[in-house]
Amino acid sequence: MLPHHRWFWFLILLATGGAGLLYNVIFAGGASPAAGFTYGLCVGIAALAFDRGVLLAGLQARIRRLPAGFYVVAAELSYVAMIVAGNALGGLVVWLLGLTQDPLVEAVRTTPRVLAYALAVSALLVFVIRMRDLIGGEVFINFLVGRYHRPVEEERIFLFLDVVGSTAFAETHGDLRAQEYLSAVFATLAEPVRRFHGSVDDYIGDLAMITWPMERGLKDARCVACLFAVRDRIEADAAAWEARFGTVPRLRAGLHGGPVVTAEVGVDRHKIAYFGDAVNVVARTESLCRPLGVDTLISEDLLARLPRLPKDITARGLGSHALRGRGRRLSVATLERAVALPTQDTRALARPREAAG
Repeated sequence: MLPHHRWFWFLILLATGGAGLLYNVIFAGGASPAAGFTYGLCVGIAALAFDRGVLLAGLQARIRRLPAGFYVVAAELSYVAMIVAGNALGGLVVWLLGLTQDPLVEAVRTTPRVLAYALAVSALLVFVIRMRDLIGGEVFINFLVGRYHRPVEEERIFLFLDVVGSTAFAETHGDLRAQEYLSAVFATLAEPVRRFHGSVDDYIGDLAMITWPMERGLKDARCVACLFAVRDRIEADAAAWEARFGTVPRLRAGLHGGPVVTAEVGVDRHKIAYFGDAVNVVARTESLCRPLGVDTLISEDLLARLPRLPKDITARGLGSHALRGRGRRLSVATLERAVALPTQDTRALARPREAAG
């Protein structure tokens, strides 16, 4: 089964093809449905590839840095160019497949009516994509299907990532520069989180909250692999971080999972929120990192449920600790990178730590 984000893009591209098919029905009497679908699909691919930075990423980055008035004009002209290019590609494909009787020069031409229609469809689809980007892919889908319209009991894994030293950075460089720094750090999370099938559900100041349904996060230790993939990505770009911000981000992480109640809350502004002990525990777990002198803590409860850790990661027990606002003590471990360490069964690892705690 395709991950939810791939289904989303598949449906978006299908919608662009459908828009082309609708254009053919409205303006050409349905003379060539296959040609209409092909035109729509090619225009959609070109426009979406530009919007996502797959095509002409450098140009798009420069456009985003323009003042608001210039940005709107430059963005519209860019989409016009993508529509013309996509329509020309669609015309070439249609002509090569013999789906039109028009000569090639006519098949690839973009008429004002085609341009206006494509701009309207693109604006609608880009709006949907922007809304998805704003609230997160999985949250967006859950809103659409109304999954959490009524509270749902489920098990989830939570990963809290805190950007260390962000307050000091703001004091030195100012709030605007600090916000740019945090935005760049949070943007770095996107690809690893998608790759390991998680969801960035919220940003709280300088902290990001990433979640997985329990079964999905346990599989192949995705919740752990995601954390170290984020750190690897930052380390790989250390020189670029130094050049841009004068520092390389460091992240403190807390991992825990358990039963929660998930519900859609709010009236004027809706949000999917999590209620339960698991959310409080992961927040307290992350806050334990500083006094224990480590950058990563995982609860022994979650560690014991992982079938095994990634082969280059090892766990080291740090005993049990009292958590503020919670009567029961929590046993925790830190996760560390190991060189050439064979895969280990975390359930076996947990037993001696429990005895030591």
